[in-house]
Amino acid sequence: MNSPVSRLVKAIPPSAAPQPKDWQRVETQIGASLPNDYKELVDAYGGGVFDGTVWLLEPWCANKHYDLVTENKERPHALERLWSFGEPKPPELEEEGTRVIAWALTEAGSYLYWLVRPGQKPDEWTVILNGAHGPEWETHEMACGEFLEGVLLTGSVASDYCGQLPAGSHEFRPSSAFV
Repeated sequence: MNSPVSRLVKAIPPSAAPQPKDWQRVETQIGASLPNDYKELVDAYGGGVFDGTVWLLEPWCANKHYDLVTENKERPHALERLWSFGEPKPPELEEEGTRVIAWALTEAGSYLYWLVRPGQKPDEWTVILNGAHGPEWETHEMACGEFLEGVLLTGSVASDYCGQLPAGSHEFRPSSAFV
């Protein structure tokens, strides 16, 4: 298991055993292979919320707002609409063939994406966030597991979109608790 994911699991124990995922089917529906650390996170936790702030999207979540597949069918269209209305597109997305894939969101409605560049392997994708109420984007040159570890546990990652983290105590609540 990926070291940041191992440290997350140790510090924030999963509350229940999630349903196994058919990753090949998920990746077919998303249209891309996914990073191993994300698959390890979902295999350990399923979908849900870390410390009341960061919602990990899960394939085929019963709540469509936290479903990886549904969000990634809708988000590209929503972003294109915003950009067509004049909201500035982040420079990181100007390169031909670059796109984003949502993997989490915050309680305040900000999205955490992978920045997917042409020729990159999924384990090389980095994190890019978009604020819920404006055109601001924030990039972090690290994988999603490393990002979560830094935001949730160590405080080594500062993000304007992740609330007052790290929290004094930690909790993971599965999406199933909210359905």
